[in-house]
Amino acid sequence: MEFIDTHAHIYVEDFKEDLAQVISDSKATGLRRIYMPNIDVDSIDAMMDVHRQYPDFCIPMMGLHPTDVKEDFESQLAIMYEWLKKFPFAAVGEIGTDLYWDKTALDRQIEALKIQIGWAKEFDLPIAIHCRDSFKETVAVVEELQDGNLKGVFHCFSGSVEDAERAIAAGMMLGIGGVSTFKNGGMDKLLPHLTCEHLLLETDAPYLAPVPHRGKRNQPHYVSLVAQRIADLQQISVVEVAKITTQNALNLFKG
Repeated sequence: MEFIDTHAHIYVEDFKEDLAQVISDSKATGLRRIYMPNIDVDSIDAMMDVHRQYPDFCIPMMGLHPTDVKEDFESQLAIMYEWLKKFPFAAVGEIGTDLYWDKTALDRQIEALKIQIGWAKEFDLPIAIHCRDSFKETVAVVEELQDGNLKGVFHCFSGSVEDAERAIAAGMMLGIGGVSTFKNGGMDKLLPHLTCEHLLLETDAPYLAPVPHRGKRNQPHYVSLVAQRIADLQQISVVEVAKITTQNALNLFKG
């Protein structure tokens, strides 16, 4: 079996001391590739350094995380746009909105999101969307700007069946991670109603580790636990989950 982790921040400090072992463990568990979403301007160098160390395995995206859309976001975006012009990133991400940490910055976040969706169209790239406590606000922007060419994924999706149908109708995939294994995560009510053709596997490492590692540092090779959870809830084989979601990732992302 081969898996792809479509969302992992393995360039952050949490992996500084044992990155080589984390990569080795990932490959030993059947991981074929790790896609790395960017956070802000300050995270670019670390992310690109990991990519240079593992160029065919750790693939970077470029974007401004919504919780880092501050008053200076236009200057940050200007730097990121220059990067997009000179390097073949896999996607524009991690972009979106977030009403969990700050409910006062939504207008600014939506402005930044619209700009970055424009980049995705310009460079023919998918988008990786963050929408914590803000799915309806975010999917409305995607629907508004969908011109038939926009594609991407709602990262860490944990909404309702109706939310999933709306995201899929808007041309998006659904990123499924460790929350799917949580007892009260709600995914047992969602995943049986979906098919793997719309799903991607992810970890969001180092965050949101799946059971039985919940509360510890998440790692890319735990993506196999997410795959098993999907298989259990959909009553299909984990081999089928791996096969379909891996192909979905290869079809969606560049590089």
